[in-house]
Amino acid sequence: MLMSTHAEGDYQAVIAAPGFCLGVRCDEDEIRAIRFLALTAAVAPRNALAAEAARQLSAYLADAEYVFALPLRAAGTPFQRRVWQQIAAIPTHQTRSYGEVARLLHNAPRAVGQACGANPYPLVVPCHRVLASDGGLGGFARQNGGFLLDVKRWLLAHEGC
Repeated sequence: MLMSTHAEGDYQAVIAAPGFCLGVRCDEDEIRAIRFLALTAAVAPRNALAAEAARQLSAYLADAEYVFALPLRAAGTPFQRRVWQQIAAIPTHQTRSYGEVARLLHNAPRAVGQACGANPYPLVVPCHRVLASDGGLGGFARQNGGFLLDVKRWLLAHEGC
């Protein structure tokens, strides 16, 4: 879920969002990554799956209730996949703490935070819904400030959290 500094040419689509952009990396069959980008030029979808990803991401940006149905390439360690599965189960308009997710997985909050930071599919796997135990934002995409925390604030506000 890292913010990318790669050129727009590295993406099969770049979708404008309020205050940021979303870069989509995919082939014809699977999404490989979605990245938060600083404001940049939009890139028209370069294949059918990129067009579908752009449509679905735009639908979510217009309506937080949108449910994604994108083919995601298998990624991550077995533990990361378990964390992402728990995060994907957090309903829209709700949040969980890193500690709550960690207790469900019988692991440590820091490990959950690291798995959140490694999430290659933000929004589809909504790690922005995981907060610090005190209700604060915590980190986001392995960042503790700046641009990405502004994105997390916007996403939580968009979802009414």
